[in-house]
Amino acid sequence: MQVDLSGDLTLIRKKLEEIGGYLEEERVPEKIKAIEFEMSRGDFWGDGEKQSRLLAEYRKYRQVFEEYLELKKRLEDTEELAHLVAPEDPEYQELVQEVRKLSEAVEDLDIRLLFRREEDRCNAIVTIHSGAGGTESQDWVEMLFRMYLRFCERKGFDVRVTDILEGEEAGLKHVTFLVQGEYAYGYLRSEHGVHRLIRISPFDANRRRHTTFALVDVIPEIGEDVKVEINPQDLRIETFRASGHGGQHVNVTDSAVRITHIPTGIVVQCQNERSQHQNKAVAMRILRARLYEYYRQEQMKKIQELKGERKDIAWGNQIRTYVFHPYTLVKDHRTGHETGNIERVMDGEIDDFIEAFLKRERSL
Repeated sequence: MQVDLSGDLTLIRKKLEEIGGYLEEERVPEKIKAIEFEMSRGDFWGDGEKQSRLLAEYRKYRQVFEEYLELKKRLEDTEELAHLVAPEDPEYQELVQEVRKLSEAVEDLDIRLLFRREEDRCNAIVTIHSGAGGTESQDWVEMLFRMYLRFCERKGFDVRVTDILEGEEAGLKHVTFLVQGEYAYGYLRSEHGVHRLIRISPFDANRRRHTTFALVDVIPEIGEDVKVEINPQDLRIETFRASGHGGQHVNVTDSAVRITHIPTGIVVQCQNERSQHQNKAVAMRILRARLYEYYRQEQMKKIQELKGERKDIAWGNQIRTYVFHPYTLVKDHRTGHETGNIERVMDGEIDDFIEAFLKRERSL
């Protein structure tokens, strides 16, 4: 089947024009020069708040603008080649692949321009918990885990599983993994919340329809420059024998580490590294991130109380529903975005949902 490259190239050009308008293309070089002038001033490095703000703006304009110009050049080269190559030529399929890659790169840049928070650039720590429903829910955790692995693979992110607990019959009771890559948290924070599955359960001999839930928790891995006070006396550190897959030492030595922060009750554990020392180091990284998020949430609660705001956080408040039967549908209840191509979504192509979430967030 012949691919309509002209239509795809027109859409790519339109999207790039939208990005150029958002970046205020004509004024960007002036903005970069103005920021570089501020950074050259003697008092720049003494003002932490100003330093952080200007460096963030500089990265945005310099890095993003250079990427934008590179994509414009790739589009021009591709359009020129499209006029020279016929569908029957051997090079045509390579051209089709280049158009697809170019389209993905432009979409990726468009999404990153929606990131508003400084922590969006951070790595992400993701935990998926099974809900009520036993084996059915545990299987759902494993399905979501695979979905995010495929998404991270497409984005070029590195994934390290730090803690995993398998179900007795199938699936996973929970899994925690660290996603490393620029803007990993920015992409994945929209996945935070309860995900609902509706399908004919393969574990039900009577072939009945089941509804089950899983909770996806996403927090940023904070940098070493962010101060989080941890008193060693507030920690209870335990070692135990790992129960999941993780190399030849698993189930042989007590290399897994569990750390409890006594004042908050936060518990983290790591069992997939090869040594107790490595597991402890990774667990401490996750603990720092969880404490940072905990104190940030506590502060937000205080502000909401002062404003008189209330938000119910309940297990039934799902953010997204995945329907496999009697029809196929994935719908995000926050944005209204939906698709009937559930196989594509479960294969990690969730960019449309992320973009819809970020655009809604920017409009609020």
